Amino acid sequence: MSRGGEMVYIPDDSDFSSFRDQCESLEGWHCRYNKAGVTVWSQGQEESCTVQKIKTRISCNDVPAETLYDVLHDTRYRKKWDSNMIETYDIGRLTVNADVGYYSWKCPSPLKNRDFVILRSWLPLGNDYMIINYSVKHPKYPPRKDFVRAVSLQTGYLIKANGAGACVLYYLTQVDPRGSLPKWVVNRVSQFVAPKAMKKIYKAGLKYPEWKRKHDPGYKPWVYPEQNTLPSVSLAELSVQHADSLENIDETGLSEDHLSTSDHEA
Repeated sequence: MSRGGEMVYIPDDSDFSSFRDQCESLEGWHCRYNKAGVTVWSQGQEESCTVQKIKTRISCNDVPAETLYDVLHDTRYRKKWDSNMIETYDIGRLTVNADVGYYSWKCPSPLKNRDFVILRSWLPLGNDYMIINYSVKHPKYPPRKDFVRAVSLQTGYLIKANGAGACVLYYLTQVDPRGSLPKWVVNRVSQFVAPKAMKKIYKAGLKYPEWKRKHDPGYKPWVYPEQNTLPSVSLAELSVQHADSLENIDETGLSEDHLSTSDHEA
C-alpha cells in the first residue's frame, strides 16, 4: 500500500476510496467459496502463490454497522473472540484516526506463528466504516525469535450499513507470510480459515453490546479521540517493512496430517 514503497505515510481519502472499490468490485476476482452467507474470492494469482489477495464478504443480520466497527477496534474485547490471536496491543498514535500496533497470530500447527507491526488508519463515512493497515518497522519492536515476522501489504475492513440494525462486512487482505507454504495451506485459507474468521466476527458483533455494558461502556477512543492516552509516534520513527529484509522460511514440506482437530473446524 505504501506509495513508492519507501516512505511511511498515513492513508488519505484516495487510499480509502481505492480500498472500497476493491471490496465492492467483482472484476478480476475468482470465487473460491460461497456457503451459508459467506463468500470468499481470490485475485489474479496462481494457487501455488503464497502472496495471494483474498476478499471475504458476510451479511451480518441484527448487527448494526457501528457495533461491528467498535468490535474491530476494541482490543480488550478481541481477546474474547479471536482465538487465533496470541497478543495484540497499541504502540502509539499518529493522528486522531491513525495508530501503530502489534498483533501476533497463532498459525495452524505445524506452521510457525506469525506477527506483525502495522500502521492502521480508519474512516467513518456516515453509516459506513473502513479500517485499513499495512506493515511498518518500529525500532522498539524488531522481529522476535519465537515468531516469523510477516508483512501486511494491504489489509482492511469495509463495513456497510444494510438497513436498520444490519450490515455487510468485507475483509480484504494481501499478506506476505515470509515462508514458502505448502499448497494445502493456501487452499485452506479460502475454504476454512477465512469463512471461520468472518463467522467469528459476526458472532462477536452479536455479543458485543452486552459485554461493553459491563466493561467501561463510555470508553471508545476510536470514536472519541480525546480519550486516547497512547504516546505519540512520529512518522519519522517508522519505516516501511519490506518483505525481502526479513527471514524467509521453507515450510513446503509440512504435512496437513498434523493439523489439530480445532484447525479443521469450518
